[in-house]
Amino acid sequence: MMRILVAACCVGAVLAQSPKPRAREAGIVTGRLPVGRWNAITDVPGVRVGYSTLVRGGNIRTGVTAIVPHSGNLFLEKVPAAIFVGNGFGKLMGSTQVEELGELETPVLLTGTLNVPRVADALLEYMLALPGNEQVRSINAVVGETNDGYLNDIRGRHVGKDEVFAALRSAHDGAVEEGAVGAGAGTVAFGYKGGIGTSSRLAGRYTVGVLVQSNYGGDLMIAGIPVGRELQRTGQGSKDGSCMIVIATDAPVDARNLKRMAARAMLGMGRTGSSGSNGSGDYAIAFSTHRGGQTLLANDAMTPLFEGVIEATEEAINNSLFKAETVTSNGHTVEALPVEQVLEILRAHKVLNK
Repeated sequence: MMRILVAACCVGAVLAQSPKPRAREAGIVTGRLPVGRWNAITDVPGVRVGYSTLVRGGNIRTGVTAIVPHSGNLFLEKVPAAIFVGNGFGKLMGSTQVEELGELETPVLLTGTLNVPRVADALLEYMLALPGNEQVRSINAVVGETNDGYLNDIRGRHVGKDEVFAALRSAHDGAVEEGAVGAGAGTVAFGYKGGIGTSSRLAGRYTVGVLVQSNYGGDLMIAGIPVGRELQRTGQGSKDGSCMIVIATDAPVDARNLKRMAARAMLGMGRTGSSGSNGSGDYAIAFSTHRGGQTLLANDAMTPLFEGVIEATEEAINNSLFKAETVTSNGHTVEALPVEQVLEILRAHKVLNK
């Protein structure tokens, strides 16, 4: 059988050749805060992203995306973290220990629903083999998911050690590939091809970065305009699905305020028209790369970070749609968002920036 494994080491060439614009490149400016150099979660210093995309035959379209907070041994150099559950119809492995201790001790991996145990097993093998972990007897692997069963042979559970190790070893800073890659290979959002998207905001002295795995439904809104209705897509397809949202910051905040930041991601998701359906598993995982030596931010200083999360989440979701290509797999075809039609609608409403 044909097997194609695309790792993030190829991302530079792919980005350079991609003809599809990101939302901001097309003139859609979300919010008021400036973006970082890459407009990506990797604008937070030290954060890296890797992925592997698995395409096999005519019915496999899946993968894994890795978000790595820093280049060291995360088990020995844990980072403060928190999780907010918008709707708990999902399988977020490792969430209870993060909730209890307020720490993250592995990279965050995203994949398809039934891949979660296999991906976690591979992540454990990777972590246990790191120098310094020779005597470790417990590691809390954090693995999130959305269901890619419409475009993918989900029961085959095709993602395993090879894909996980490829994603982790190829994790890099700089530009992040978006759309139908990694954990976004088989996802569907608002009846169109969803996937991976990312964005960032500069909130004063600090940076907030967001990466999403979009796979949910509702009444698609872009820049506050009911684009889904004008495209006549409302009511088509399931409103169920899920969205995984990973938030990074270099601000000196603890787990309590990280949870408050994570909660704001749901406001950003809501701005895109999410229905928050019964069958949607919507989770936000937030972590800080701050290593100490600075006083934690007071509650009154959190508002710019909250704004950054909301704006970056909305834009990351838009990017996941704008960059995704049409996919035919598993007996179905999911069309890419018709970007030119969307831009025509937004021009008519006079909300484009160019």
